[in-house]
Amino acid sequence: MKRKFAFSMMAATLCLALPFAASAAETVKIAIAGPFTGANAAFGDQLWIGAVAAVEQINANGGVNGKQLELIKGDDACEPKQAVAVANRLVDQEKVAGVVGHFCSSSHIPATEIYDEADVLSMACGATNPVITERDMPTVTRIVGRDDQQALVIGDFIVNDLKAKRIAVIHDKDTYGRGLADATRKAVEASGVEVAVFDGVNRGERDYNALVTRMRSADVDAVFFGGLHGEAGTLVRQMREQGMKQPFISDDGIVDPAFVTAAGGPQYATGVYMTFPQDPRNMDSSKDVVAKLTAEGKKSDGFTLYAYAGVQALAAALAGTNSTSGTELADWMKANQVQTVLGPKAWDSKGDLQVANYVMYQWDDNGGYAELK
Repeated sequence: MKRKFAFSMMAATLCLALPFAASAAETVKIAIAGPFTGANAAFGDQLWIGAVAAVEQINANGGVNGKQLELIKGDDACEPKQAVAVANRLVDQEKVAGVVGHFCSSSHIPATEIYDEADVLSMACGATNPVITERDMPTVTRIVGRDDQQALVIGDFIVNDLKAKRIAVIHDKDTYGRGLADATRKAVEASGVEVAVFDGVNRGERDYNALVTRMRSADVDAVFFGGLHGEAGTLVRQMREQGMKQPFISDDGIVDPAFVTAAGGPQYATGVYMTFPQDPRNMDSSKDVVAKLTAEGKKSDGFTLYAYAGVQALAAALAGTNSTSGTELADWMKANQVQTVLGPKAWDSKGDLQVANYVMYQWDDNGGYAELK
C-alpha cells in the first residue's frame, strides 16, 4: 500500500503534545484523534476529557512498564483529508505507539490505512461504520459497536415500540450517516415498514424546510435521521415549526448537549429518541471516575468514558506485550479480556467488541437524556 503524504503548512499545527513527562525518551506516546475544531468539536472535547483522566490515573499508578504515558492531540475536524495529514504526522513525527480515534468514520477509514501500514494500533471510539473492521487490517480495533448492530436496535424500536408503518429515513451523506441510514432502511423494510422518503442533506446546510414539506406530504409516521447533532437538531426544529409532531429517532451522533443547542432548545429536542450503548455513567465500574470528573467540574457524558476505556485497553496491551507493534498489540487484545471503566471488554478476530450493548434513550425537557426502561 502506498503511503499518503500531505504537504500543507496546516499539517504542522494539527497535533499538540500534552507534557505529562519530561522527555519523549522517558514516555510512551499515544494519540487522541478527532474533531477538536469545527462543527463537531463537542465530540473531540468528550474524547480529550476522558483520555486525559485515564492517562493521569495510569501515570499516577506508575505508568506502563515503568514509563509514563504522553498524550498527543490530533485534530482532524471530521475532515478526511485533514485526518490523513494528522495520521502522517502522528506516525512520522510523533512516533506514537497507538491511536485512540478517529471519531468520524469518514476520517477514520483513510487514517487507518496510514496506521496499518506503519504497524500502529488504532482503536475507534466513535467510528461505527462496519467497513472499518472488514478490510483485513490487523492493527484496527474498536471500543464501540457497529452500525449494523445499532440499526437492528433502531429498527426493532420503530417497528415494535412505535409501531410505525410508513417512515422517512434521512441522512447527512457522510460515511457514518449514510451507512447507518442504509442499515436502518434494510432493518425496517424486512419487517414490512414502508420507507416513503429516503433522502440526504448536506452537512452545514440550515434550511431543510423543503424536505420537511415533502415528509409532511408523504404522511410518514416517524422520521429517522442518520448523522450528527448539527443537522439533526436543525431538522427536528424545522419539523416542529411546521407542525410535524411525529417521533424523531436518531443515533449516537447526537449524544451531546450540543444537539439541544442545535435544535434551538429543549422545546424542540424534548422527546427525541437516540441509540447509544447502555449508559456507562451508571455502571459500578465507572462510579469512581465519574465522581472524580464531577468534582473537577467536568462532564462524563457521551463518548468521554469510551475514550477513557480506549486508553485503558491500549495501556493494557502495551503492558501485556511490552511491544509497540500494532499487530502484536491487536493480537493481544483479541486474546485477552480487559477490565475497563465500561466493564470487561473483549474483542473478536476482526477487532470488534464481542458484545455491543446498544439501547434507546430519550431527550427530556431539561436538556438531558435517559435510557428508556
